[in-house]
Amino acid sequence: RESQKPTFGQTGLPNLSQGTMADISRSLEQLVSISDQRVKIEQYKTALTGYLSAPADTASLQAFVEHVAGEAVPLSVSRVVLLELAQKLPSLPAAQRKTIGLHVIDRTAARATSFEEAVSTIREHIAGVYEEEEEWSEAARMLSAIPLDSGIRQLSNDYKVEKYIKIAMLFLQDDESVNAEQCINKASLLLDAETTDPALMLQHKVCYARILDAKRKFLEAATRFHQLSTMQTTAFGSRSISEEDLTTSLQMAATCAILAPAGPQRSRLLGTLYKDERAPRLPNYRVLEKMFMDRLLQQDEVGAFAATLAEHQRATLDDGSTVLDRAVVEHNMRAVSRLYENISFEELGALLGIDAAKAEKIAWGMLLDKRLDGSIDQVDGLLHFARGGSADHSSDKLVAFDVQIEHICRSVEAVASAVAKRYPELAAPAPA
Repeated sequence: RESQKPTFGQTGLPNLSQGTMADISRSLEQLVSISDQRVKIEQYKTALTGYLSAPADTASLQAFVEHVAGEAVPLSVSRVVLLELAQKLPSLPAAQRKTIGLHVIDRTAARATSFEEAVSTIREHIAGVYEEEEEWSEAARMLSAIPLDSGIRQLSNDYKVEKYIKIAMLFLQDDESVNAEQCINKASLLLDAETTDPALMLQHKVCYARILDAKRKFLEAATRFHQLSTMQTTAFGSRSISEEDLTTSLQMAATCAILAPAGPQRSRLLGTLYKDERAPRLPNYRVLEKMFMDRLLQQDEVGAFAATLAEHQRATLDDGSTVLDRAVVEHNMRAVSRLYENISFEELGALLGIDAAKAEKIAWGMLLDKRLDGSIDQVDGLLHFARGGSADHSSDKLVAFDVQIEHICRSVEAVASAVAKRYPELAAPAPA
């Protein structure tokens, strides 16, 4: 029995949505025999339109891709046709878009540089499908494979920065902070304060703060988030920052500061956050206040705060405790130093909710890092605190004074910037 012959439309082109695979192959061979390159390209495009009009016919569209990407079709033709396919790929359903896109990538792998623009566009479309499926790492890896420095395409630095930030944010969705940091570091090398889109500069700052948070560098992350929360400018090109965004950044700063290892730098940052007029509206304000005031935290307060943490912020450390456990124990250790001149490790462990050996180990580490002021008497099993407690907390008034000075300096800088913006002639340098 003879197979059904492919039909032809008014243009003389085969209707590729009909017939068997053998018929389709013969139809494609007819296109190869066309000598006029311009006509050949147009007919391939018409054939492609026929395939795309029948989205359920995935096998036929795959056969078309194999043919176009093959050696029989001149590169000057296949490059144009596959770019056309890449641009029309979003017209297909998501599942078929991914299937066809991956098929194109596979069939063009041997000559990837020849089809760089088409394949790059297809990768962006497939990454979009992975995002819809919440396959964040797959989406990130798909975008990572786009060559941004090959020199074949002329790409602006802003385009590259946008892609690197996008990839980094996708990796962060799956807590792959190492890969995210590699991408954001590449973006950092391309930033220019004068030429880079302000919206990209803002995204870079937010992304970098999130990476520090994901890598559990909480003190640095808290500092970055606090800087974001105090920005005076709210318009960044096409993007704008709302008051809610600023409050969210402040909330992130407070959370990271609470989780940061106890010490002088953290204490200063806690003081800055505590003095912020928006702080009392934060859900973790109670914990922030107790940490700033060096007051003991109760288990119910710790539990309520733990419920607000992200997955990576609840990570388990080598000794079996969590990041929050460590932060609370170290904070309570400093709080105890305000109440006692010396204390046995048995009693200290009971106050901290841990055994005496672990209490001694933590105290030893904090003393070694100069995050606690005192000494250990191993003979009597006592921890002696320096008179007045930790050097950084010898006086609440001194801490508050430091915070006020910092606030005044920041306010003066904001006023000076506002005056210079409104009256630029006042900011002009004096004539020599």
